[in-house]
Amino acid sequence: MKRTLTWLSLLAAIALIAAACGGTNETAETAAPTTTVAAADDDMTDDDMTDDTMTDDDMTDDDMTDDTMTDDDMTDEDMTDEDMTDDDMTDDDMSDKMVGHTISFETAGWPEIANGAHYEGWLIIDGAPVSTGRFNVVDGAVVDLDGNAVDHFSVDADTSAATAVVISIEPHDDADPAPSDTHILAGDIVDGSAELTIAHPAALGTDFADASGEFVLATPTDGDRTNDEFSGVWFLTFPGPVAGLDLPELPAGWTYEGWTVIDGVPVTTGTFLSVEGSDDAAPYSGTVRTPAFPGEDYLQNAPDGLTFPTNLSGTTVVISVEPLAEDNPLPFALKPLLGPVPADAELEPVSYPLTNADFVAPTGTAHLG
Repeated sequence: MKRTLTWLSLLAAIALIAAACGGTNETAETAAPTTTVAAADDDMTDDDMTDDTMTDDDMTDDDMTDDTMTDDDMTDEDMTDEDMTDDDMTDDDMSDKMVGHTISFETAGWPEIANGAHYEGWLIIDGAPVSTGRFNVVDGAVVDLDGNAVDHFSVDADTSAATAVVISIEPHDDADPAPSDTHILAGDIVDGSAELTIAHPAALGTDFADASGEFVLATPTDGDRTNDEFSGVWFLTFPGPVAGLDLPELPAGWTYEGWTVIDGVPVTTGTFLSVEGSDDAAPYSGTVRTPAFPGEDYLQNAPDGLTFPTNLSGTTVVISVEPLAEDNPLPFALKPLLGPVPADAELEPVSYPLTNADFVAPTGTAHLG
């Protein structure tokens, strides 16, 4: 009996020791099911993690390629022109988009064009004219055809390809997309601007600096050399007679016209292209054949407010350059020759000079944007 109790005490002690050590081998195997496969990202080392298991936040710069990088992650070197938007571009990047589509004009002495005629600007690109818009000039300011001030014109072309600027005068209700023959100013483009002058070959081709002339008082068309001789003006000199005007040849689109300012009213002597030969009209002359030179006898058909015959002493004689595109009964602003008739004037063969001392040609500057 005593031996039996001893064995039972020994077995109980063994059970207590086993329980204190965590149980049997079977229980220990069941309580440890996790493996390295089930480890979370936080438990993984850099060697265990592959590109496939890494998120963008976990990836280093070396792991990230252009394909995985967003615009916010990309550096300036990674970004190409295709990746950049207009907001990302610098002023230098935007310059190609902004340059080459506007033109503006500075004017000095440009006359207002009357009776619906107007100016039109032209860029010469690859040898062909491209319109920059129609406008007028009022008191030195560029305005559209409704009279609104214009700061600049938008051009449907790359102005950086232009070589010259031409300003034409276009007729009223002009429907022709091409420029008229009446070119008043032009200039070659240098560093994005063009100085516009009448002397440019694409305009009038002269500044009239060498123009000069003379005239005499006579009325040859009345057939009486003793009657009303102070009522006519002719552009000739004696002995001869010979041509009294020395003027450059005009290009197409222009003509000369003579005027006498009588009591403040300019009255035409007729238009002409040649200084030798009759002008194109004799609305006030008599019935006798006119001399073979430009001029007019003021004997009949006087304009309202005037009386013919008259005495031209104390009046002023003018030669103007007229644009054919403008239908205006008054003289155009280009007046290269002018001369007074003395108050104590004498008849032919005495002649009186015409000079260009007071002539100021229009000029301007075109700025390309």
